[in-house]
This record gives sequence, structure tokens and C-alpha cells, in this order.
Amino acid sequence: VQLVESGGGLVQAGGSLRLSCLASGSIFSTKAMGWYRQAPGKEREFVAAISSGGSTYAADSLKGRFTISRDNAKNTAFLIMNSLKPEDSAMYYCAAHGGFSIVPVTNADEYDYWGRGTQVTVSS
Repeated sequence: VQLVESGGGLVQAGGSLRLSCLASGSIFSTKAMGWYRQAPGKEREFVAAISSGGSTYAADSLKGRFTISRDNAKNTAFLIMNSLKPEDSAMYYCAAHGGFSIVPVTNADEYDYWGRGTQVTVSS
């Protein structure tokens, strides 16, 4: 499975971005997907996850602003980010679980495939 993120960039505080994660090489619709982020000097942080069936879960601190979704016909997962803050600035990574999961996967160690990331910078 190969994952390619896109949609990052520079945005002003209060703005929105939609990140995309295009998956190839396997049956996308069966895989649970997730988004993580990592800012310089900080630990990798869970952002949101979506199960194989479409159930979603977002980090408590991001609920209400960040939403994960998927389009199986396009082999793509999305992360919609609203009301962005400077502290949201980070490299955002997409991850794919190796198999089917009926629940969102929040443990990074359970993901088998990772993209290279897309940079999000929020200016104040």
C-alpha cells in the first residue's frame, strides 16, 4: 500500500484546509485509516481515525474542528480542518491499517503503512 498526502499549505488562523490521502496498491475500502501530526520538537500526535465501515473518532482536543472522512470509490481519505490555529502547524501524516477494522484505530503501532506527510502551517 502506498499513501500520498496532499492539500497542506500556509493558511491564516481561522482558516480551513482539506487534506487528502490517496491510497494505492491494495483494496482501500477494507482498510481503517488514520491521520497523525508531528510538530518540530514534539511527539507524534493522533488526530483522527476512520474504520473500514466509516465510523470515525477524533482526538478530544480537536473534536468540533477536525473531521475525517473517506471516499472508497476514489481510494482517498480526507481530513477537513476548520478554525485552524497556529498550534495546528505540523507535518500531517496519513496511515493505513493492514486489515479490516470495525472500529477506528487510534494506536499508531497498529498502522502498517504511512505516507510521507504534508506540511500545514497556520499563521497568526
